[in-house]
Amino acid sequence: MYNDLFSIGPFTMHTYGLMIAIGIIAAYLTAERRAKKKGLDSEKIFDLVIWCLISGFLGSKILYCLTILPRVMEDPMVIIRTFGDGWVVFGGILGGILGAYLFCRKYKLQHWKYFDLALPSVALAQAIGRIGCFFAGCCYGEETTSWFGITFHNSNFAPNEVSLVPTQLISSGLDFLLFASLLWMDKRKKRDGQVTALYLILYSGGRFILEFFRGDLIRGNVGTLSTSQFISIFTFAAGVILFVLRSKSKPVAEDAKELEKEEK
Repeated sequence: MYNDLFSIGPFTMHTYGLMIAIGIIAAYLTAERRAKKKGLDSEKIFDLVIWCLISGFLGSKILYCLTILPRVMEDPMVIIRTFGDGWVVFGGILGGILGAYLFCRKYKLQHWKYFDLALPSVALAQAIGRIGCFFAGCCYGEETTSWFGITFHNSNFAPNEVSLVPTQLISSGLDFLLFASLLWMDKRKKRDGQVTALYLILYSGGRFILEFFRGDLIRGNVGTLSTSQFISIFTFAAGVILFVLRSKSKPVAEDAKELEKEEK
């Protein structure tokens, strides 16, 4: 796969960056549209996206630095040198959730409603972004002799001329399914926060399993588990606990009535 689309002077358009941008735009548009349908403040969505992007990128970078901590301790400038390609998705998710919470606190918004609104869009952005990973060759799978293996010829990240498990495409497909599942859940939920809980459960479970087929070792490890698998255990448990706790909260209908009274 080719990650370089075209170059104009010193500027090069990369497929990875393009797909990330498309994913962010798609996430914003879907969230804004759904906000209008739900009667939420759609004008706040753009600002919410900015907050989540900044905190998400910071969280992604911080977690990446933790995975290469020995290198950072020896040479702190590695942070600068890898600024354009050193990111960890789980760090971005956790950082984005924190940013969304702080945003809702600042503007006195009901955070569970906006979490449930935003996370399906996050899954959509991830699905599109993983296609960029495929073109770049990063986040590649382990070697395989299976019929569905893919072979890179010009990748700067994945080993070339070797058949690999297409973990990027599998991840993208799972994220598209996650997006559809969360939309389905959002229409049938009894309590706010259940969509958020389902995101944590499904994404963590899928990521934990898919990590067994990853071939890139730079993502770090905790014992026999990869860093993402280790984090997945806790986010999966948090999702289950959250689903149980939110199931005991006020029904969506009653909560909506109280919101209308507050706005009046």
